[in-house]
Order: sequence, then C-alpha cells, then structure tokens
Amino acid sequence: MPVYNDWHHISALMDCLARQTLPAEQFEVLLVDNGSDAFQPPEMTATNVRILHCHIPGSYAARNHGIEQARAPWLVFTDADCRPLPEWLSQLLAQVPEPALNTLLAGQVRMIASSAKPGPWEMHDLVKGIPQGWYVQRGYAATANLMVPAELARKLGGFDTARYSGGDADFCRRAVAAGADLRYVEAAVVEHPARTSWPELAAKYRRIKGGQITQGSRRQRLIWTLRTFLPPVIAFYLFLGRTAWPLRYRLVASAVQLRLWVMEMVETMRLLLRHGPQR
Repeated sequence: MPVYNDWHHISALMDCLARQTLPAEQFEVLLVDNGSDAFQPPEMTATNVRILHCHIPGSYAARNHGIEQARAPWLVFTDADCRPLPEWLSQLLAQVPEPALNTLLAGQVRMIASSAKPGPWEMHDLVKGIPQGWYVQRGYAATANLMVPAELARKLGGFDTARYSGGDADFCRRAVAAGADLRYVEAAVVEHPARTSWPELAAKYRRIKGGQITQGSRRQRLIWTLRTFLPPVIAFYLFLGRTAWPLRYRLVASAVQLRLWVMEMVETMRLLLRHGPQR
C-alpha cells in the first residue's frame, strides 16, 4: 500500500488485515510512505508489517518500491483508505489457477457511505463506483484490489512511475499484451469509503485528467482532450440507469458530474499550457 498523507487511515486498514481468515504468518504487509508531509505510523503494528520509504513522488513509484522489497511470490495491491473484508486474501488465493505465473486476479471494489445520510459528493462516488468487473472485461483493473505474480510484475518492470494516475490500467494492459490472463474474483471484496468533500473528489479527477492528458501516445492524449470538452452525456445515461440507487442519488450524482466536467475542462486547459499534472 502506498501512503501519502493518509496515515490517519492506516489503523482501520490494519484492523481489517488483522481479521483476515488467511493466517498472518502466510502474508506480509508493506506500507510504503511516499514522502508524506506528516509521517505518523500506527503506534502498534503486527509482526508481519513492514514500513518502507519511497522518496520518488507518485503512488506507482511507491508500489514499485514495494515490489522490489517484497519476499512473497504473489503481490496484492490495495489503497490506504480501503477496507478489505475478512476473506479477501483467502478468496484471491482460492482462485489461483495452475500454472499461475501469467494470471492477474482483480477483486471487487465496493463503495460504502460513511453515514446513513450521505452528502452529494458521497452520492456521486456511490453511484459511479469502481466497477472492477466491467474494467476486467476491457482488459484492465484498479490497484485498489489486484493480485499479481511477483515474477511477472518484475519482468514487466513494474508500474510506469511517470504517471500519477492510470498506471494500473497501463500495467494490466501490458501484462495482457504479454500473454497474461486477467480474471475477476467477485468474492474477494475490498470496501472503499465514498469521498465526503468536494476537494477530495476534485483532487481525484484532476489526478485522473493529468494521467489522460500528459501520458500515453499522442493519439491517446488527443482523444482524451477531445472527450474532455464533450458534455458527459454517457455518464448521465449510466448514472440514471443504475437503479440499485434511489433516483435522488442518481440525479445528485449527475449534477455533481456536471460540476466535475467544468473543472476537468479548466484542468485540461491548464495542462495544455504545459503546467505539470497534480499529484
């Protein structure tokens, strides 16, 4: 797990990992501090927890540092603010095929609210979600819940450290292009708290836009730039069709997406003027 100014989340994450049905002696936990402004690790950590330091900015650089230091044959990635359910690791390992050297396993990422009455920013995150199964069908997955053979990760050179966003999709696509099999494991669940404020949500989308506009081929960057200036009609359509959520949630999520669209256009103009992507 890369940790950048998120040490306040780590105690809850450690509690989730302590409740794993997989015995603690069968896995190690690597927390990679990525130059946090305030380094505040938990006072008590389990014996299978190691805290590392990576001074190259970016979560993908931190993950690569973890890959270098890991001792196990399998690498499992999640984020500092995630909450794995007790059977998370056991469910991933249960789906390991034979032979397994070229298989990536992506688990479910379930968005959760912090209260019974979520605000507008939470509603957006809840309705949008992180549809890991949909991602896997398209050849990539989010590192909020991803297991990779260590040998394969090192063979591919890890993640692209030039990126602040989109490195997980890039890594998975390179793995698939190299012959790897990417599979979805719905029973391996990690919960992700929905964002509760506009600054949190806007920071995420600025980071994503930075990855889209500054990385990849010239053609990819051009496509993302043009898409940015098109109204988010598809997003509205998808949100309104997610009938598992109340209509009010879906309408609020659409309104928030409209505000995010304006912010993304401004951020794209900033990036096109050669300002660097935000972390």
